[in-house]
Amino acid sequence: MAESIRVLLSEKEVDERIQAIGEQISKDYQGRQVHLVCVLKGGSFFMCELAKRITVPVSLDFMSVSSYGSDTKSSGVVKIVKDLDESLKDKDVIVVEDIVDSGRTLSYLLEMLKDRGPRSLRLCTLLDKPERRVVDVKVDYTGFEIPDEFVVGYGLDYDQRYRNLPYIGVVEFN
Repeated sequence: MAESIRVLLSEKEVDERIQAIGEQISKDYQGRQVHLVCVLKGGSFFMCELAKRITVPVSLDFMSVSSYGSDTKSSGVVKIVKDLDESLKDKDVIVVEDIVDSGRTLSYLLEMLKDRGPRSLRLCTLLDKPERRVVDVKVDYTGFEIPDEFVVGYGLDYDQRYRNLPYIGVVEFN
């Protein structure tokens, strides 16, 4: 089955929104350090761009959680592939995700991270699909709310392809 990509959000739109989120986080955490936890692989593009736009001190860590495989819908089965390298104890933590749709993965992840004793724990996502929500998840910083379409680019992939697109596109199966 062949697919094509239709632009949903341009590179300029994404860049401007990340700048605004970085400014808001800088304001909210003024006088403190923020610890960004990136959910790999998709969140890496967003987190790197976001971190460059935050003006308070920033530290970074990465974890990999899988619930998709090579399908276009979340399987609901969450697997931790790579855990954090650093303790979250007494840190102001922001989990940085590429997309929130069903909420299953993030609900599990946030509960697990909460048990590790951070001073605060918030969620930042580039994209949010609220109409797909199965589990309620509070998103503190949202780039864009998008319709229920399968998207790629800016770190998001379809079977490991299209992550490097500098915009958000919709996969259209021909």
